[in-house]
Amino acid sequence: MAKGKKKAGPKGKKITLKMAKSSIKMTVDGKRRLDLSNMGIATFPKCLLKLADVEELDLSRNMLTKIPEYIEKFQNLRWLDLHSNHIEKIPDSIGQLQNLYYLNLCNNKLTANSIPIEISQLKNMRHLNLGMNEFECIPTTIAALKELQELGLFDNKLTTLPENVAKLPKLKKVNTKRNPFPQPAEEEELDPIKRVESLYLVHEDKLCVPCSKKCKDEREKLNKMKTCTSSQKKVNFTGLITPNSIAQETQAVWR
Repeated sequence: MAKGKKKAGPKGKKITLKMAKSSIKMTVDGKRRLDLSNMGIATFPKCLLKLADVEELDLSRNMLTKIPEYIEKFQNLRWLDLHSNHIEKIPDSIGQLQNLYYLNLCNNKLTANSIPIEISQLKNMRHLNLGMNEFECIPTTIAALKELQELGLFDNKLTTLPENVAKLPKLKKVNTKRNPFPQPAEEEELDPIKRVESLYLVHEDKLCVPCSKKCKDEREKLNKMKTCTSSQKKVNFTGLITPNSIAQETQAVWR
């Protein structure tokens, strides 16, 4: 290798416009999805600008390291899947995709600094997946996504969850599994009710006089209840042949 020459990254598979066109599929609700997932793509194909009117774009499970600023050209985009790549930063122009309601960025190399403030402009965002990245904190700009319903934050490095994010008005599901949230040192600190309601058995002669009298009074009450219950006689209805005998005699009246 010549001195000063940078090491070339993975070239990846070259995607032609013809290949991209053949990868367009129709969704069940009649939208066009460009599916280029798991094709070994290392660079966002510029030829996709010819297909910028698609509603859905799947570039998941490739080798992408960045998304170009011209992603803003995909103005009809409502669904964008970029999971399982090597993306380290999201472009500022992501905020121009006003129709976007689904964004999957799971399993990349993102941090809080990777998310631009412009993401707050995605007013129709309902599903956002940031799981399996390197977030140590959540960007506060996410709190501007008032339509957000599902948020994936699993497998990161989070120790806190911002209150303004947790209280988003339409948020129904938040996945924070496998994050290093701090745990209370003792269970008693976590649930003081358990500490108060703990049961301890002691010998009667260890009780003080008032406590001993209270226990005896409660025991006597319990014994009286048992006696009353056992002394109750079973009521017999000797005049009836069957439970419905009277009904049978007057059934003509009821008809």
